[in-house]
Amino acid sequence: MAKLILPRADLAEILRERRHKGIDRRDEVWDGVYVMSPEPDNQHQKLSGRLFSRLEAALEAHPDFDVYPSINISDQRENWRSNFRIPDVAVFAPGNHARDLGTHWLGGPDFAIEILSRGDRSRKKFGFYHKVGVRELLLINRNPWTLELYARDVEAFSLVGKSTPDDAQPLASNILPLTFRLAPAEPRPQIQLTSPDGTQHWSA
Repeated sequence: MAKLILPRADLAEILRERRHKGIDRRDEVWDGVYVMSPEPDNQHQKLSGRLFSRLEAALEAHPDFDVYPSINISDQRENWRSNFRIPDVAVFAPGNHARDLGTHWLGGPDFAIEILSRGDRSRKKFGFYHKVGVRELLLINRNPWTLELYARDVEAFSLVGKSTPDDAQPLASNILPLTFRLAPAEPRPQIQLTSPDGTQHWSA
């Protein structure tokens, strides 16, 4: 991770400016280190929104699942701003023990989605997501287009499988009643969500 050392006063001014311009909503703090993220590009934001809405539609028959866009996840009850991450989409399954504390969740969702961008550090979040109890991670790489599904093991996450436009293998979630695959389309591949019996489909 690249680091820039600044005097405290200069850093405070930068953070105030980012808040004033509204470009700090994707910034995170990793174990006390402030991580400034570039504003997601238009495709990133549109894809994130579509995934959120498609997951809500796909899980409508399962009201015990809760879907959220861009929420604060921490391992701290009080001083949560010292260590938090923001997945693009998060799904909490029935029985999840995370606590909704209003400003943030103490503990992780069962299923999280990260959309990768240029210079993205999403893969470096794996250790944190494992610590807070995330059970599955879906990574969406856009260069080249690839879906990667990871499942929680005892000490880390392991790769369940990949789906690409040239090899559109379905990736079955053990948490959600869905499979995911990347299907060829223009102007970009489509992420297809399918019910287990194959009768319902949603595209993002």
